[in-house]
Amino acid sequence: MKHIFEPVKISGMTLKNRLVRSATWEGLAMKDGSIPEQLYTIYEELAKGGVGMIITGFTSVDRNDTYFGGMMRLCDDALIPQYRRLTDIIHAENVPVIAQLALGGYYRQSGELTEPDEMTAEEIQHVIQMFIDAAVRAEKAGFDGVQIHAAHFFFLSRFISPACNHRTDHWGGSTANRSRILQAVLHGIRRQCPHLHITIKINCSDFTYGGLEETECISICRMLDDAGIDSIEISGNGTSVSRIRAHVNEGYFVPAASAVAVMVHCPVMVVGGFRSLDTMEEVLNTTDIQLISLSRPLLREPDLPEKMHSDPGYISPCISCNACYSSAAHMCIFRGRTQA
Repeated sequence: MKHIFEPVKISGMTLKNRLVRSATWEGLAMKDGSIPEQLYTIYEELAKGGVGMIITGFTSVDRNDTYFGGMMRLCDDALIPQYRRLTDIIHAENVPVIAQLALGGYYRQSGELTEPDEMTAEEIQHVIQMFIDAAVRAEKAGFDGVQIHAAHFFFLSRFISPACNHRTDHWGGSTANRSRILQAVLHGIRRQCPHLHITIKINCSDFTYGGLEETECISICRMLDDAGIDSIEISGNGTSVSRIRAHVNEGYFVPAASAVAVMVHCPVMVVGGFRSLDTMEEVLNTTDIQLISLSRPLLREPDLPEKMHSDPGYISPCISCNACYSSAAHMCIFRGRTQA
C-alpha cells in the first residue's frame, strides 16, 4: 500500500510525503528575473504548509523572452544569489525544490518571435544551450533539480507538437525527430550537472487539431525514460478544468498518466483537479503513479497538506473557478474570506 503521507525516495531526493507543488504561475518577478519579497513569502508559506516537494513557477532560460511579464529567470549569473536565498528558505523546512526551466517563445535579437519551422539549426542549438546554462545556474543556486517545461504550448511544447513543427530536417517530421530537442537538453544538463534531479512536464494531449495525442506522449516519455530522465509530470494543454468537485471529477489526467506510468521505469507524477486525500490515495494504489501534484488548491490554502495530514477527511474548498488567472499575482480571490 502506498500512502500520501509517507517518505519516498526519488533519484537522490527524499520527500517527506508524495505531494508535490506543481509549477504555478505567479507573475511577480522583475523584468530581469529578480525576486521581490512577496515571492519569497509565497514560497516560505508553501514550504511551511507541509508539501513534500516544490516546483517553482515558470522560470525562463532567456533574457530576451518577453512572452509575458513577471517571469522568474535563470539567464544571468548575477541572479544566482537571489535564487540561493529562495532555495535556502525552502530547504529550511526540509523541502526539496526544483526549478521549472521554461521558454515562452524564442525571440531573435530583433525582438521577432520565431516559431519552430522558421528557426535555423544554430538557433535551435542556442535554445538547447540556454536550458543547459540555466540548469548550471540552478545547481549553483542550490536547487535539487530542474524541470524541463514541455507542456502548455510554450516553446518546447510547440516544438514537439506535430501541429506546430513541420520541419523536414532531423528536428522535425517523426516523433523521434521532434523530441530530439528534449533529449539534447536532458543529455546536456546531465553532462554539466550529474547530481541534479531532472524531470519534465509534458502534455498528455495538446487538445488541438493535429497536435500531440496520448499515444505519441507515451512514445516520447519512453524515449526520455531510456535516456535517463529522473521523473515525469503529466499535464495537458490549456487552462485547468473548472468546477472541480471532490469524488466527482478529480484527477482528470489520471488515465493518461497511468498509461505512461506502466510504460516507463522512472516515477510519474500527475496534476489535475485533486481535492481529497482518499481520491489521491486511491490513484496511488490502483495505478503505477508515484506522486500527486497540486496547483490551484495550494493558491487557496498553502497549508492544505498539513490540514489533510491532521484531518484525512478534509476536502479542499478550491473548485477551480479559475478567477486566479485574472487576479493580481495569480492569487486566490477567496483566500482570506473563508480561512479561519
